Amino acid sequence: MLSNLFLLADDLSITLGEAATAAAEKAPQAAEAATEAVTRANASGIGMGGTIGMLLYIVGLVALFYFFGIRPQRKREKELKTMQDAVKTGDWVMTSSGFYGVVVDITDQVFIVEFGTNKSVRIPVRKSEIIGNKEPNLTNKPSEDDEDKK
Repeated sequence: MLSNLFLLADDLSITLGEAATAAAEKAPQAAEAATEAVTRANASGIGMGGTIGMLLYIVGLVALFYFFGIRPQRKREKELKTMQDAVKTGDWVMTSSGFYGVVVDITDQVFIVEFGTNKSVRIPVRKSEIIGNKEPNLTNKPSEDDEDKK
C-alpha cells in the first residue's frame, strides 16, 4: 500500500512539472498580449475617461463644500463684523455669553459695557465678543422674534 502511495506521488510530481513547464512557455506570450491590450486602450483614450471623471468628481465636491459651507460662513462673518462696527455709545448689545448691556464707551478694540441696573458695573468687552445689537425683552410677553419662529 505504501508503494502505491509513492507511485501516485511520482506521477503527480511529473504531471505538476509538465504543467509548470507549459505555463512557463506561455507566460511571455501572455505578458505580450496584456501589454498590447494596455497600449491599445491608452492610445484610444479609454484610460483617460476614468481620470477625467475622477477630476470632475473632485471639482464637484470642492464646489459643493464651497457653496454650502464656506460661502455662507463668510457671509455670516461679514454681517457680524458690519454689526460690530455699527455699534455706538448708548446701544444695547448682547455678548457671546448671553449678557445684555449698554455700551458706555468705545475704544479701538474694546467696548466698555454697563451691565445690570447698578450703574457702576462697567466691564470692558472685546468687540469680537459682541454678537447682537438688540435690547433684551424684560417683559413676560413673547417678543416679535419668538412669534415669527412659531
